[in-house]
Amino acid sequence: MMPDLISALHLSAPEATLAVGGLVLLMLGAFMGEKSVRFISALSVGLLVAATAVAVTGPLGQAFNGAYVADPLAVYGKALIFLSSAVAIVLGDGWMRRARIAKFEYPILIVLASAGMGMMASSGDLISLYVGIELHSLALYVLAAFHRDDLKASEAGLKYFVLGALSSGLLLYGASLIYGFTGSMRFDEIAAYAAANQSTGLIFGLVFLICGLAFKVSAAPFHMWTPDVYEGAPTPVVALFATAPKVAAMVLIARTLEGAFAGSHDQWAQVLILISLISFAVGAFGGLVQKDLQRLLAYSSIANIGYALLGIAAGTTAGVQAMLVFMTLYVLDQFGFFAILLSLSRGGKPIRKIADLAGLRKDKPVTAIALTVLSLSVLGMPPLAGFWAKFYVFGAAADAGYWMVGAAGLVASVVAGFYYLRIIKLMWFDPTPEGVGPTDASPVEARTIAWASAAFSFPLVIVAIGWIDHFAGVAATGFGAG
Repeated sequence: MMPDLISALHLSAPEATLAVGGLVLLMLGAFMGEKSVRFISALSVGLLVAATAVAVTGPLGQAFNGAYVADPLAVYGKALIFLSSAVAIVLGDGWMRRARIAKFEYPILIVLASAGMGMMASSGDLISLYVGIELHSLALYVLAAFHRDDLKASEAGLKYFVLGALSSGLLLYGASLIYGFTGSMRFDEIAAYAAANQSTGLIFGLVFLICGLAFKVSAAPFHMWTPDVYEGAPTPVVALFATAPKVAAMVLIARTLEGAFAGSHDQWAQVLILISLISFAVGAFGGLVQKDLQRLLAYSSIANIGYALLGIAAGTTAGVQAMLVFMTLYVLDQFGFFAILLSLSRGGKPIRKIADLAGLRKDKPVTAIALTVLSLSVLGMPPLAGFWAKFYVFGAAADAGYWMVGAAGLVASVVAGFYYLRIIKLMWFDPTPEGVGPTDASPVEARTIAWASAAFSFPLVIVAIGWIDHFAGVAATGFGAG
């Protein structure tokens, strides 16, 4: 018994590191007070980097009677999740201090949310799936309303909480149906049952489960919380929402559908394709009428999640690999966008409206260049990072016979190109509005992340894409090989 427990704790060391470290940091913050904010932030970043190292170098296998799985897919997901969370802390530290809402709880909440996201990536049954989702969601509910004196932030947190409870209900109802028909919570046992029995009740449970998971990645038509939360929550918190939780949820969706329901691919692929098509339309056309930059990025994320789901819908190893490549490059572009938003302000107030970018080339030419590169990358302009991301998922979809769905995605990309090109046009060709002063000095950490992201999009991506493709291929091929 004791050797089994030690082995289980060894396998789950990344999450244990974050959980124990988060509690220690909470005690330090409570004793040291608000003066410890920067110190706690630095330790939190170090803790997340350490957890990444533990995940990458740790053993592979299963623990807790199959409820926890450490395989190459989980390792890849955790590395991307933990490093993304660390970047979100770096972005948030400076912003919180400038906004005078710096609290030591901010980095600790991200650390605890990361522990839940790591659990999602390693879920091996329906119980660990739910525990991981709720563990990370509880921290994110608080982060959404972290700026308590701001009405929009409070509204964002409340909407996210209420709609999150609804999605949890859908997910639990689906899980109960699956358990009722299969008699098991474990993914491998569910897969064995689903391969031999295609009952209607099991399919209903699967659909409800997919609906609950689709909420977590803000895929349409379960996106209703996304624009309001993106607009109201603090910008560094939105940067976190747009990256790490989406990676965790996408890995969980791949693990659940490709693992527990591999024999029901024809059924769940239809649901994913429908969600992808709706996401294309909502993300492309919804973004056309937006005036707020963060709401625009919300609709952009909805469309991009539709593209990523195409990789999973393919139901192949190449499809999972394409999804991982897409999410990695998507995260890099998103951090670049949000870092630029955090680096821009006029008269001490952040730039939030799209129209406020007019004439940016005069005040901040380097930032304008970086934003241009990132906009073209998300648009999918070759040879930038976004082009390769879409190339992989559309290729996987076409190889699986879903070339018409891929064509619909290409059409949506053309429509979405309008609002990306509008940003470029405002920066380079429109004059600065009268009576508007020059942009303020940019925070060094935001500038650094923005420029690094733009540099990776072009030309460094040409070199790095091979590495990303290789590690994503190892993760997809080794799926379930713990």
